[in-house]
Amino acid sequence: MSNNLTSLVFGPVPSRRLGRSLGINHIPPKSCSYSCRYCQVGRTAHTEIEPRAFFRPEEIRLTVETRVEEIRRIGQTVDYLTFVPDGEPTLDKHLGEAIDLLRPLGVPIAVISNGSLLWREDVRKRLGKADWVSLKVDAVNEKLWRSINRPDDALRLPVILDGMLRFAEHYDGELVTETMLVAGVNDHPEAVTAVAKFVARLKPNKAFLAIPIRPPSEKDVGAPSEKKIVQAYSLFTAEFAKVECLTGYEDDAFADTGDAENDLLSITAVHPMREESVRQFLANAGLDESFVTSLIDQGKLKQVEFAGKRFFVRQVGRDA
Repeated sequence: MSNNLTSLVFGPVPSRRLGRSLGINHIPPKSCSYSCRYCQVGRTAHTEIEPRAFFRPEEIRLTVETRVEEIRRIGQTVDYLTFVPDGEPTLDKHLGEAIDLLRPLGVPIAVISNGSLLWREDVRKRLGKADWVSLKVDAVNEKLWRSINRPDDALRLPVILDGMLRFAEHYDGELVTETMLVAGVNDHPEAVTAVAKFVARLKPNKAFLAIPIRPPSEKDVGAPSEKKIVQAYSLFTAEFAKVECLTGYEDDAFADTGDAENDLLSITAVHPMREESVRQFLANAGLDESFVTSLIDQGKLKQVEFAGKRFFVRQVGRDA
């Protein structure tokens, strides 16, 4: 069980779905059941599907509580506490306990999951404690699913989809789905329509269509053309009415809690920042570009070019 609390909490960051979201990074890189081609954290060296312990729930509560108090003290707000780690959040066997301990803070709790472990009743029970849950549905065709999500060999798509349906049937919080469209992989009409039909069966509050807007793990991953995005949206809405495209970039309202290095490294660990956002962050903190240059020279921060934009991401495996 990890004792490194440096990057356990980050933000709040502007979320396209959750407003000002305080991220909880309770799974270290890269414990996951998938190794998605578009993942901004990078490849999963060894996939896993058995839930285990990572941080103690009490550690999560104390760290989150401290950060929430800091944020409120400087006059800022938090809309959601979001479990959005460097791996699959439902791999944490103490997820349910952590959610229970965070309840007294009075902030809604969200979990962004790939849904791959919902065939397990214990995982469904733990995840069901959250107020807002996002499930990944990139493909419902076996070949496409294995191509884009690169799952653990022991996983079976029909079993996963059935688990999602079971979860949705009994979950009384806000359920959403997210489908990442990757150019030339799952953006063709047949794939999109098939996913839309399945999502319609899940009956989520909303279905999101996303595209890669941050540096992915594989260099050949790209966003579909505008024409393909419009086509996908049209096909999706023909099957399910509540659809929203996530094709823009969040605003620059990142929080400054007084420790610029920790804030910047914590955010970029799971939320790569565009160059303009980093400049605004530096201005708010009263710093210049030499601060970022120093972090790069120390091997703590990395500069990445993607889709004609410059991003800054934290070096995976390096301590702040």
